[in-house]
Amino acid sequence: MKNQFKYIVALITIWSCFVGQAQQDPQFTQYMYNTLSVNPGYTGSRGHLAFVALHRSQWVGINGAPTTQTFSLDTPVGKNVGLGLNFTNDELGPSNEIFFDANFSYTLRLNDFDKKLSFGLKGGGRRLNVDFSKGTFNDPDAVFQNNIENKFFPSIGAGVYYHTDKSYLGFSVPNFLSQEHYDGEIEGIATERLHYFLIGGKVFDLSNDLRFKPAFFVKWVPGAPIIADITANMLIKETLTLGAAYRWDDSVSGLIGLRLTESVHFGYSYDFTTTELSNYNNGTHELFFRFEFISNERKLKSPRFF
Repeated sequence: MKNQFKYIVALITIWSCFVGQAQQDPQFTQYMYNTLSVNPGYTGSRGHLAFVALHRSQWVGINGAPTTQTFSLDTPVGKNVGLGLNFTNDELGPSNEIFFDANFSYTLRLNDFDKKLSFGLKGGGRRLNVDFSKGTFNDPDAVFQNNIENKFFPSIGAGVYYHTDKSYLGFSVPNFLSQEHYDGEIEGIATERLHYFLIGGKVFDLSNDLRFKPAFFVKWVPGAPIIADITANMLIKETLTLGAAYRWDDSVSGLIGLRLTESVHFGYSYDFTTTELSNYNNGTHELFFRFEFISNERKLKSPRFF
């Protein structure tokens, strides 16, 4: 009985956390390496073909907690156009959502140096599955709702992305269409609201072997509290990255990354929950991998920090 009581309390705590974060798209701690998933203006901005894969296991130890995988591929086409693809698989409780988007960007050069302004569009779709026979619910009536199988929703979004070799600032709306999705707060289907994303970061050269990059990521959904991430990363000898992050009223994180070769980069982050939910989970783990097809013509003098 004692263990069952703890399990019930954990479930109630999880859903209470979604009261402030309900109707949110998947979130990432290493957002600075996964920008294409939130802003199509980023498409092709690295100057060469790049592939990124990321896996996130949130609140490990709690059944039905969110797990997310995302894969993206983008490349410049000519001097001003970028093209890319993004795929995301997101699971929460009894629901599974699969997102697929094609991304396009057009870049304006603001001067003869490195200042650029990119406008991006994304279009695709989302497949929703909900099986109410899975999991445990606070509301017993939830299990009697009609399941959803392979329901398709189209999506269209846009973003603007200002960037230089040392800084970036972007604003985006990943989907302008209001559609159904699974809401963990009400344990049922709800109408998704618009999401607004603001990202930014700047690189400071502290020495020949040490670079510092503060960054931020803000998510806002009307009717829900703003979610803000603040991150600080250090790049050592252009090989090892060490950092820390804070998500407002939610978690603190440690980040580590390693650039194995000029083309291969991978990283790991661990989130420690700062709410009462920390009593019922073993933290959040996130892994990412990036491979870049760098030609001799586009070879960079120094690795990009974002």
